[in-house]
Amino acid sequence: MKTAILTGAYGTIGREIAKGLVRNDFRVFLIGRDDHKLKLLSKELDADFTDCWIETRCIDLSVKEEINHLATTISNPVDVLINNAATAPVRRVLSREGVEMQWATNVLSYYRMFMAFKDHLLSTPEPRVVNVASYWAGGLDLTDPEFEKRPYNNDAAYRQSKQADRMMTYGLAELYRGKININTCHPGDANSKLSNDLGFGGSDSAAQAAKTPLLLATTELGEKYSGEYFEHGKLSACRFKNLNEMIGQLLELCADY
Repeated sequence: MKTAILTGAYGTIGREIAKGLVRNDFRVFLIGRDDHKLKLLSKELDADFTDCWIETRCIDLSVKEEINHLATTISNPVDVLINNAATAPVRRVLSREGVEMQWATNVLSYYRMFMAFKDHLLSTPEPRVVNVASYWAGGLDLTDPEFEKRPYNNDAAYRQSKQADRMMTYGLAELYRGKININTCHPGDANSKLSNDLGFGGSDSAAQAAKTPLLLATTELGEKYSGEYFEHGKLSACRFKNLNEMIGQLLELCADY
């Protein structure tokens, strides 16, 4: 059995990704900050699938120390890391580390999870990382990533975080070319708490929205490509991919946190 780690596991899209991983015979570590919701999802998966291997880990992904500790509690080699956690609070709030919550969760947790589990990934023959981003992306300001100077707007903060996720993917994929395949995608438009917080509904079912992350995690698509962006299960052009100087600055900024 291969091993997968999934953040944002009990959200609308996350739970469908979890089902898909179990269906593909993965050992799955479900990661989130609400222990009750994690346990409910674990019980649901146990009831729906025979002989599934599920473990839950309740941590706050906006806190670096908790991510680093998480990595010490998982000894398994990791074949697939799926960074799916995201938040979009209507008002500007700070993490326990004093970092604006969208930047801490939607961006820094992706970078920190990769760094914390890099050696776990490198100990498997065909490691993959899937960074769930969005087509709803843009407006990244590396001089003010936490909206300390700009008026906070949750939509603007979300869009810049998803641009950062896509750009981070390209930078890390280049650094680990030939060692770890790292791709990013728009999952689909499912009706969820996140979309509602941003003022949207959703035209896709949760299963449809989970399709592209699962293809990258479980099929030859994620084996064939690295450093690419996907929509609707297909390779898609990205206007942020060749912003090499800005990508380098973003990686340096994430490391400085």
